[in-house]
Amino acid sequence: MNNKIQIEVAYALPEEQFLFTEEIAQGSTVAQALADSKLLKEFPNLNIDKVGIFAKLVDSNTILRPGDRIEVYRPLKVDPRDRRREKVEKERKEAK
Repeated sequence: MNNKIQIEVAYALPEEQFLFTEEIAQGSTVAQALADSKLLKEFPNLNIDKVGIFAKLVDSNTILRPGDRIEVYRPLKVDPRDRRREKVEKERKEAK
């Protein structure tokens, strides 16, 4: 009996994307899969605070299922609310 499942691990930089297929033990969590992943071998100091499975944020203790794709998210450079606020202020100044 095979107690392994296949998952994918995805990470994107502005200029490059990474997608690794991993074989992990059935019942593994997101944290366990990432700890042994090719991604952390490539980027050992990577911040993995925000992760998702198929674009849905999940906790690092989430149990993985066959075919899941873990997505590691980079921190935003600018908060979208701040960006929108700045844009509105700029438009108001230009309108005067």
